[in-house]
Amino acid sequence: MHDIEYMDLALKMAQATRGQTSPNPKVGAVVIKNGEVLGLGAHLRAGTPHAEVHAINVAGEQARGADLYVTLEPCSHHGKTPPCADLIINSGIKRVIVAGLDPNPLVAGQGIAKLKEAGIEVEIGIGNEEAHAMNEPFFHFIKTKTPFVTIKAAVSLDGKTAAKTGDSKWITSPESRLDVHQLRHEHDAILTGVNTIIHDNPHLTTRLPRGGRNPIRVVLDTYLRTPLESNVIQDRAVNTIIFTGNEIDLEKVANFREFDVEVVPLSQPTILIPEVLKELGKRNIMSLLVEGGSEIHSSFIDNNAYQQIILYVAPKIIGGVTAIPFIGGQGIEIVEHAKKLKFKSVQTIGCDLKIIARPLEEEELSCLRES
Repeated sequence: MHDIEYMDLALKMAQATRGQTSPNPKVGAVVIKNGEVLGLGAHLRAGTPHAEVHAINVAGEQARGADLYVTLEPCSHHGKTPPCADLIINSGIKRVIVAGLDPNPLVAGQGIAKLKEAGIEVEIGIGNEEAHAMNEPFFHFIKTKTPFVTIKAAVSLDGKTAAKTGDSKWITSPESRLDVHQLRHEHDAILTGVNTIIHDNPHLTTRLPRGGRNPIRVVLDTYLRTPLESNVIQDRAVNTIIFTGNEIDLEKVANFREFDVEVVPLSQPTILIPEVLKELGKRNIMSLLVEGGSEIHSSFIDNNAYQQIILYVAPKIIGGVTAIPFIGGQGIEIVEHAKKLKFKSVQTIGCDLKIIARPLEEEELSCLRES
């Protein structure tokens, strides 16, 4: 029972760093001896000491003979910081309890092996499910080299994101809009289309009561129509990347460079979502929040290029066949061909519902077909 409680404490330490460790995972660590908490630590930012280092440094000499609880396998290689496994060995810690293994090929079991070779008792698995859920974007990024994609939208009860006039302010409650800013704080980048930039001129920044981290702004703009006077160009609040097709006027690119905006012509006349994600992965963007219009959403969904959908559903009915839906495109002809999802969670925020849905895994699809 004590092991679970101490690992829960380490998990809470890690969770407190949401939105600030990318492209590294969130990790927490606790040093325990004779039922006393001697040291606590969390990895705060990429390039800074890891959670184990903070916890062991706080414990000092008392770490000798103690237990260390850590939410992810300690590293065993020299990166931007020295190997944590070496520090653990030298500190005299006798037992290490690890929630889960690190999928990074530079670690991947080597940290555990190093500790065992030094005679340290190692236990794996307590809190593994929670630790994995906390770091889903990291695990996805390590495996695919592309960002973990969340599609977000605010909709009426009948699935509309705007009235037929294009008006969309405000469909959802202030509480839901505040929650969206928390999402922005926790994602590395936010993506929208050029039509949203032209019509709404958003800042795409994080506005939380106590501040927050602004995500890198990504605009899909096939013909480079983004106005130079747009907020995402002018405010310099954070970097902006514009992806275009390969048939743009290259002379226009220089105008954007004056504002430190990166314009990236892709390989085709049209923008391909998989190519965009590959390019973002090269820039170490681990998580991407898609806040586009109906056509942008449709492009991601048609390409199966998303890991979750978050919908804020307001108790309002907009109506009208020409009102703007959450998903555009041509749609399917047969219901059987619909994209199949599963609900991960449903909660009330203000007077709205926040629904998180995930694509069904292949084995889950098989079960669905058999039924």
